[in-house]
Amino acid sequence: MSLTALQPDRKATVPGAALALRGLKKAFGDVQAVDGVDLEVQSGECFGLLGPNGAGKTTTIEICEGLTELDEGEVKLLGLDWKRNANELRQRIGIQLQETQFPDKLTVEETLRLFRSFFKRGISADEAIRTAQLEEKRKARVGTLSGGQKQRLAMATALVGDPELLFLDEPTTGLDPQARRHLWDLVDELKHAGRTIILTTHYMDEAERLCDRVAIMDQGKIIALGTVRELIASVGGEHIVEFAVKSSTDINTADLATQLKAIEGVHSHRIDAGLHQLSVTSLHTTVPRVFEEMEARGLTLTEFRTHSATLEDVFVALTGRNLRDE
Repeated sequence: MSLTALQPDRKATVPGAALALRGLKKAFGDVQAVDGVDLEVQSGECFGLLGPNGAGKTTTIEICEGLTELDEGEVKLLGLDWKRNANELRQRIGIQLQETQFPDKLTVEETLRLFRSFFKRGISADEAIRTAQLEEKRKARVGTLSGGQKQRLAMATALVGDPELLFLDEPTTGLDPQARRHLWDLVDELKHAGRTIILTTHYMDEAERLCDRVAIMDQGKIIALGTVRELIASVGGEHIVEFAVKSSTDINTADLATQLKAIEGVHSHRIDAGLHQLSVTSLHTTVPRVFEEMEARGLTLTEFRTHSATLEDVFVALTGRNLRDE
């Protein structure tokens, strides 16, 4: 990839908000898809907007992209707005939608030359092909591409205008692990080239890997905002302990929960599908105490595991449910 060709215009690197939302609202009938969102994304930042399906992420992004009309609020992109500066904005932003339909009979090269013709300035179709690692598919018809290759083509079409602000709406949904890694590498390259990137995803590992800051969205609202480290620290514990138990007699779940929360270093406790989950500060002091409590109660551990706290755990702590819950 040529980072020189992909270096953003100088005005895009001036400190300030590349995207600013104020009081953003959008309803579809009785459903309030976006409910008073305030948000700023700084120039040169890779910003993640996370949440489950139906959280309002895509609606928010489509309003920013000028594809959906807002009901209330204000949206500024690069200091401009869609009502007064639509033509200029179309020349300065790049968009990769969740799903893009290209003409099956066109080749990869023909598709990119077509998209390049829409912009006054930008990178060449050849450079876009190299950027997306599609050299071997240059002459292949779009209809013959795999899912991952089509996503890379969609990314390439978003880049041909040399955008200052790039929107990636769930770019890896439905892809196999190898295809996801290819797109992650591409986003990493764009990020290090100084692009401002807005990434929506419901994959927490994706956000942890790629984003400088993230906002977690649920039921149309921003419920958490910060760096990955800041959000994980907000859980109160650096580690998660998960275990399941069985007993020959009935288990007093409420009493057990009270005793577990009383253990030093335990910040929170919840039960999900019979699995106890503890947010803890220190594994080496807390785990022995958990074992002691189980033994004292005559309980047998049927499952036990630990992991470092993640953004998924932040979401659970904030909402009481897992990210993938419907």
